[in-house]
Amino acid sequence: MDTRENEKRKLEHWQVMAVCLMICDVISVCLAYFLALWLRFDCVYSHIPVRYLSAYTHFAVPYAVCAIILFWIFNMYRGMWRYASYTELIRTFGGSMTASFLHSVFITVFYLRMPLSYYIWGAGAQFVFLLLPRFAYRLLLFYKVAAFKNRQFTGRVMIIGAGQTGQMLLRDISTTDEMNDKVVCFIDDNKNKWNRYIESVPIVGGREDILSAVEKYKVNKIYYAISSAPPEDKKEILGICSEAGCELKQIPGMAQLAMGRLTVSAMKDVAIEDLLGREPIRVDLTEVFHYIHGKVVMVTGGGGSIGSELCRQIAAHDPKQLIIFDIYENNAYSIQLELKRKYPNLKLETLIGSVRDSRRLMDVFAEYRPQIVYHAAAHKHVPLMEDSPCEAIKNNAIGTYKTAYAAMLNGCERFVLISTDKAVNPTNIMGASKRLCEMIVQSFDKKIKQNKAAEIPQLFTHVEDIDVDPERAGDVFRGIKTEFVAVRFGNVLGSNGSVIPIFKRQIEEGGPVTVTHPDIIRYFMTVSEAVSLVMLAGTYARGGEIFVLDMGSPVKIDTLARNLIKLSGFKPDVDIKIVYSGLRPGEKLYEEKLMAEEGLRKTDNDLIHIGCPIPFDTDTFLQGMNMLMTAAYRNEKDIRSRVADLVQTYHPANPEVTIVKDAKYVALV
Repeated sequence: MDTRENEKRKLEHWQVMAVCLMICDVISVCLAYFLALWLRFDCVYSHIPVRYLSAYTHFAVPYAVCAIILFWIFNMYRGMWRYASYTELIRTFGGSMTASFLHSVFITVFYLRMPLSYYIWGAGAQFVFLLLPRFAYRLLLFYKVAAFKNRQFTGRVMIIGAGQTGQMLLRDISTTDEMNDKVVCFIDDNKNKWNRYIESVPIVGGREDILSAVEKYKVNKIYYAISSAPPEDKKEILGICSEAGCELKQIPGMAQLAMGRLTVSAMKDVAIEDLLGREPIRVDLTEVFHYIHGKVVMVTGGGGSIGSELCRQIAAHDPKQLIIFDIYENNAYSIQLELKRKYPNLKLETLIGSVRDSRRLMDVFAEYRPQIVYHAAAHKHVPLMEDSPCEAIKNNAIGTYKTAYAAMLNGCERFVLISTDKAVNPTNIMGASKRLCEMIVQSFDKKIKQNKAAEIPQLFTHVEDIDVDPERAGDVFRGIKTEFVAVRFGNVLGSNGSVIPIFKRQIEEGGPVTVTHPDIIRYFMTVSEAVSLVMLAGTYARGGEIFVLDMGSPVKIDTLARNLIKLSGFKPDVDIKIVYSGLRPGEKLYEEKLMAEEGLRKTDNDLIHIGCPIPFDTDTFLQGMNMLMTAAYRNEKDIRSRVADLVQTYHPANPEVTIVKDAKYVALV
């Protein structure tokens, strides 16, 4: 017999408890009615008439069997008696009274009419006997809690939320031997609960009383136990709690609450994204994964933060093949190992290569023929790109151009570009390069819709590059149906280069935490939200769109840093210093989601919009890309001015650059 069969035969703990309860119940129902008969005849066994005793003994066994079946129907053997409450009491009362009614009917009809007191006392005794074993556990816990109160505690806990979730936490803390914590107070915004008690623990007030209660009751741990609060309220409450300098945890999710198994050990730390103050973006991905199922999907930059999450989501929904394309082999290898471990049947190819290399791209696209491409490969660090502007153009703009060109010629159905809110009215070269990427996919899409794909120039980096249409017959451009779209993101929490990992590392090192400016603000989203939006764009796409997420209110980076310090158990500017380092080259105080010229169209998701494209001369732009590529590979010093000539909304922060609008070339002063 193998291990699995042994596990199947092994009874669960609750099943063992159910069997024990059944045995107790058999004894209870039989004993209850015998005691009723015994009491009726003055507690003297010899005084009980033989006819009554005979009727009882003959009916006892079949009644016990029927009672157990009835109790099972009433779900009296599946309760979690550690948390026995009014629900179990009502259920037990209903089962007991129903059984007593049937007992009265059947013993009278089939055996003998018994004394009236037999029916009444028997029903009462039976109910009490059924309750005793069920609530004995709670009774023992009560005495255990009484002894528990006399112990010395290192943890003094405040629970936010005096509802059912908070009560579950209180019971778990009070009944767990391993814990050295004590709940000293509750906080709840419901005024009707104030100055009342839950198992001798006071409900001391609402959110405005959190800080004073922390001081009064010497609280050092706060547990957030509200499962249904609006995100704005949750943000405000957690923000107040973070001011207290206590250890702060929250409930893990609705699944454990639904099972009634919430324990302190399951509580999770409050993450910085919990303070964003908006509902998480929840996208119905059924249509998305139906679209992906059975198709060849390629992710460029597949080892990065967004790219790797895209790969995880795609791999989970049965593509025909997944191709990870990345220049950095360490990241690519890491996601490859993870996906092979999780999805051994996944047809996975991990390829190393650069989006700058048109020959490599052509070979990859010709061999694997991806139907969907998510283009996540890019240089994203603003200060580094300001120091190396030509590299931003080579990798971001020219890399996108070459990847899009290879996709177009090799039967790709959808090409989804990952852009950024820094592409809106950019002041840095990274943002400008991403705006160029948006304009590239818009230009490609427009030319394809006009059946003029042959007019899209092929960019040659080396003289030995292969011309895809050497005879200029245009055959390779016939039947092209690729749809190009862009997805504009805010900052992704926890991604490579995000401020959160940087702040955490600085806090671990004891500070200081560096913030560029006290007033700098940014929009934020989580990796899962970002990936959901990217994948949704692949199904919404009709070509040429720029998808924009409504990311709620922007967040001050200074506030973010201070909250993270507080969540780490320190006081800002006391335990951990905050230093303002000044805006970096090309950095703005705020980012915009859309340019003023772009309108918005709604999608089926109220939080996802489509920005209408800003018109520009496609032919002039495409020819300008050829000249821009040449300048970038020559590492020309005036690269910013050349970019500004193509991106009219680009206003470099570099004071050495003066933009002359509508000029063929822009002068440096």
